[in-house]
Amino acid sequence: MALELLALRGLGLGDLLTAVPALRALRQAFPGHRVTIAAPASLAALMPLIGAVDDQIDVSGPGPVPFDRPDIAVNLHGRGPQSVEALRATRPGRLISYGAGPSWPEEVHEVRRWCDLLEWHGIKADPDDLTLGVSDRSGPVVIHPGAAFPARRWPPERFARVAAALDRALDDVVVTGCAAEAGIARTVAGLAGLPPDRVLAGRTDLAGLVELVSRARLVVSGDTGVAHLATAFCVPSVVLFGPVPPALWGPPPGWRHVALWAGLRGDPHGRRVDPGLLQIEVSEVVEAALEVTS
Repeated sequence: MALELLALRGLGLGDLLTAVPALRALRQAFPGHRVTIAAPASLAALMPLIGAVDDQIDVSGPGPVPFDRPDIAVNLHGRGPQSVEALRATRPGRLISYGAGPSWPEEVHEVRRWCDLLEWHGIKADPDDLTLGVSDRSGPVVIHPGAAFPARRWPPERFARVAAALDRALDDVVVTGCAAEAGIARTVAGLAGLPPDRVLAGRTDLAGLVELVSRARLVVSGDTGVAHLATAFCVPSVVLFGPVPPALWGPPPGWRHVALWAGLRGDPHGRRVDPGLLQIEVSEVVEAALEVTS
């Protein structure tokens, strides 16, 4: 019977992508273990690309986790107590977790946080091991105006001005988003003068979005999962940050990734757009976009 390693990451797209180096480190450290990830079923299209996961169980949030007696359980979800107790309830032979080992670091980039956890347990992890592939840049410019919370949504009219400018300069701009963001995407496209067929929001599942970004020429977005997809496929990107600083969630330095941030912090779950995010001007975004694509 194969040894079992269970990793919990019951969060969203960007959260999973920031955990890729840790997942790959676990695969390398425990080559004789079958690796199961507890994560939302909606993220299944990414698992083969990560190359470190054998199986997936559908878990959203910190648990419960329907798994029994893994040899090793790894908490890549949070500091607890819910996630810690959910993994303890699986009766693991060994538990690797904040709250059951090192203390939770507050001011650390999300990628580094999980690598540090593993390294505290003697498992080497490379925080730069983020790549899922390299774009051939044969696809369109992707504008992604949505984000999980209003605090992180730059105004649609500003995204529209960026989209219009980039369509003139680079051509073939599309607007993406989930089904719930289709209204925002249509507003952006309409104000930018883009035809309706350029609105892809609600028309692509995750596999389709991955395929689109994997060949994109450029991605412009807020601090959300699509920005991490751009990093994963080495696609030039301009990411608008606020109220969370890029030092905690931003792309790695270099390789044509630009993180714009006004320097102000706030509530990332707020119901109104963050004042710091509003300080980022359209001209800054367009200038950065043209620079990274030149």
